[in-house]
Amino acid sequence: MPETPHLRDLRIDLLRGIALVMIFINHVPGTIWENFTSRNFGFSDAAEAFVLMSGIATGLAYGPDFLRGRPSLAQALRPWHRALTLWWVHVLALFCIVALFALTIDHSGVAVMAQDRSILRAVEHPVAMMAPLVLLGHHFAYADILPLYIVLMITAPAILFSAVHWPKSTMAASLLLWLVAGVLTIKMPTWPTDYGWFFNPLAWQVLFVAGVLTGLAMRRGQRFLPIRHWPLRLAVGFVVVAAVWIQVPLVAAWGGHGLWLLYEYASVPSLFTAFDKSFVSLPRLLHILALAYIVSALPSLRTLAASPRLGVFVLLGRHSLPVFATGTVLAYVAQVTKAIEPVSVLFDTLLIATGICILVIVAHVRDRQRLHGVRLTVAKAPNLALSAR
Repeated sequence: MPETPHLRDLRIDLLRGIALVMIFINHVPGTIWENFTSRNFGFSDAAEAFVLMSGIATGLAYGPDFLRGRPSLAQALRPWHRALTLWWVHVLALFCIVALFALTIDHSGVAVMAQDRSILRAVEHPVAMMAPLVLLGHHFAYADILPLYIVLMITAPAILFSAVHWPKSTMAASLLLWLVAGVLTIKMPTWPTDYGWFFNPLAWQVLFVAGVLTGLAMRRGQRFLPIRHWPLRLAVGFVVVAAVWIQVPLVAAWGGHGLWLLYEYASVPSLFTAFDKSFVSLPRLLHILALAYIVSALPSLRTLAASPRLGVFVLLGRHSLPVFATGTVLAYVAQVTKAIEPVSVLFDTLLIATGICILVIVAHVRDRQRLHGVRLTVAKAPNLALSAR
């Protein structure tokens, strides 16, 4: 079935904008505000939501080329252009972080942070570490999700082709890869320090593929997973249990002990009994999928996304890459500032509020640039038509 006419889905921008704000807050650890982000109310956090929505956006943006039939090589490889953009933005952010730490490394707190975040080697040996950083071989903590997205966008043409022709088989193969990687604990290697990718593409691809399939279905005017009463109730129940588990220490203790018993005495793999983020362990995977299923069933979400009151989140989500990259650098500026200055709730609030304001400004500037580009294109259209005559 060919794709239906499509307008930009503000729901995705809204949810992605909210996720970006939560990611920024979580990337400034030790503030009171991180207690109010989604990770405190379930097994997954904003990172899983962001990757899932990136898959949906990929299906919506690049899916039509594959839905219309066999795309040309240029059309099929359009995601690679995005991957290149992601790469240079990532490298630029890393260089900014290295420069920040090089200027402040004399402070003992910053030096300890540089060691903990895997940044110290790059500060002490910048020339030697140039290749590992540029070639995605070495990652900094809190600045390591874009390499995952780069790999996913490189594989996106193959995923899109497979998803269009064999959607169920594509999802099954993705789940199988997630299972094998998790059970055998296979990670993509890093160098020169071999600690492996924290955001392991072999595992995280399952969320991206689920998103791509969802986006393609939306392009067809369908749902990849139809809304049914009993799965929806099951999803709600699981999300509620997860929230109670996280918020009630006694429940967390008993639940964690039960999972440990399964691992220790029943030999159930840690993929099913832990909350490992690198491998998107089963509790995390089920939680984000259940949450996404519930949110997608909310009829009021489209109205909320169109509300001017939430327009700032839509704006942030519309320009997710510059907002995310800027937020990564700003989060490190905030971390370094917190390491140097005395910690207080008021100071933390000022750091978080200032950072979010800057992110909104970045998104607003990018929006103005985009609108200016559209106006230029429209203005040139009559002249192009006359030239064609």
